[in-house]
Amino acid sequence: MSTPPVKIAPSLLSADFVNLARDVAAVEDAGADWLHVDVMDGHFVPNLTIGPPVVKALKKVARRPLDVHIMITNPERYAADYVAAGADVLTCHLETHPDALELIREAGGRAGLAVNPETDIAPVRDMLDRVDMVLVMSVHPGFGGQSFMPEVLPKIEALREWGYTGDVEIDGGIAPKTIGDAAAAGANVFVAGSAVFGSDDWAATIRTMRETAEARLGVSA
Repeated sequence: MSTPPVKIAPSLLSADFVNLARDVAAVEDAGADWLHVDVMDGHFVPNLTIGPPVVKALKKVARRPLDVHIMITNPERYAADYVAAGADVLTCHLETHPDALELIREAGGRAGLAVNPETDIAPVRDMLDRVDMVLVMSVHPGFGGQSFMPEVLPKIEALREWGYTGDVEIDGGIAPKTIGDAAAAGANVFVAGSAVFGSDDWAATIRTMRETAEARLGVSA
């Protein structure tokens, strides 16, 4: 079974919000493949972040695809707005209203489906023809800087065992020390926030993570 190329998606949640344009340019120059944008509504998760206007502003300066993760209670209401604002990939949660997947595709975006750590992956099997990416959360969503939860890796293994050849993203505690196990399980898109933005050399960190993931996956860009 072929596996899609490795993609490193630094999470802008860990960037300097006062200097987002600067950090976007710098992390792209450092080797980012995608830019991960966390949207939180203060209801589905206990934090409140950005909305479509900020995504629209980011789209004006970004040279890489915007990977927008909407951790919101009613994704069906806002899906088209985020795609219109510039989301290239828009991921909603299985725990909310996955009917938003069709709305994302109708609006012209790639549709992702996220699964929280405590959520059974089994229902996703019957939905794989409706998604362009599956996101397995390896922390409880809401805040950055949490520790990696290796117990979610069997979910990724299951997706690949079912024959899913699309992108499988993992988000939460991904760093040079944890990316290898995630890649070995079958993930190919890696969200890293504090591991990248908190490092002294963003390019070196991204390069190390990419090389580690490719070695464990047995693929190259």
